[in-house]
Amino acid sequence: MTERIATTPGVFPLPDWAKDDCSDLKGHQKDDLITGDEGPELTAVYDEAREEIVTVQQDAGLDRIVEGQLRWDDMLAHPLTVHDSVETGGIVRYYDNNNFYRDPVVVDELTFDGDVAAELEATAELAGDVQAVLPGPYSLADLAADEYYDDDEEFLAAVADFLAGEVDAFPDVETLFLLEPSLVENPPEDGEDARASEAIDVVADATDAAVVVQPYFGSLSEKVHAHLLDADVDAVGYDLVSDHDGCLSNVNEYGTKDSVSLGLVDGQNTLVESPETVAERVDWFEENTPVNEFDTVYLTTNTETFYLPYSKFEKKLAALAEAAQLEEVKA
Repeated sequence: MTERIATTPGVFPLPDWAKDDCSDLKGHQKDDLITGDEGPELTAVYDEAREEIVTVQQDAGLDRIVEGQLRWDDMLAHPLTVHDSVETGGIVRYYDNNNFYRDPVVVDELTFDGDVAAELEATAELAGDVQAVLPGPYSLADLAADEYYDDDEEFLAAVADFLAGEVDAFPDVETLFLLEPSLVENPPEDGEDARASEAIDVVADATDAAVVVQPYFGSLSEKVHAHLLDADVDAVGYDLVSDHDGCLSNVNEYGTKDSVSLGLVDGQNTLVESPETVAERVDWFEENTPVNEFDTVYLTTNTETFYLPYSKFEKKLAALAEAAQLEEVKA
């Protein structure tokens, strides 16, 4: 019987009160963003906000609890922008939307940092069934600039090794979501596509947890999808909100893993889907694929949710959790 797991890819919006407190403590300029050495007052705000969003997820009934990445001012570029071997350049657009991040410029060897592991340690003290979230190696390399390795292949390998080192320091987690929007937005070229999957393998090999690779902002090209299936991961994600037909075509043409992650709820739109609508999207996917039964189906938003007002974010989590319960009842 297929296991239904309600979860999210993390990178949550801050609670409204925390936005105000952070604004007062940090300021509003580029130089005021998180660098990894924030003081005790700001740390206390993020600690309290983390406790709140863990409770929100538990109250909603999600099956996996994420840290929320509330400190990630630079979204998926965060693990590099707080690294000692990285300088931050100008402000650049975060994919095709109106959010921006500091351009991380790698100027020295990418060694172990431990920033994300510390966040997860704090989360593991608040909840069981913890899920780790990281940018995938291809996306993190794509979002950064390299002034040290001076070779694209070597840089991607270095980013993968860096992420693997971070994962190795994580506390025990149930799942690891690797977010790979760049596989859709800036797909790798011939040769690079195979290396992107090999880089994912390097990160996945660092954990015993189930590893889910979550591309989004559309569907993968056929060739990138085929190469991604070569990666030794447990599940591949499909953004059914942005391009359900393209995702379905890939699965029907090339197959998929024994488990899948379905982006069912729009992480960028304030319209809150009903649990019944979310469940119908799961049914549509399963009924139109040749797979008789998946081991696990992860029900999630299609993108990060930091774009949403906090109240809408809470309602979308509740819809995901209830939809998973509806699917379990039907099964």
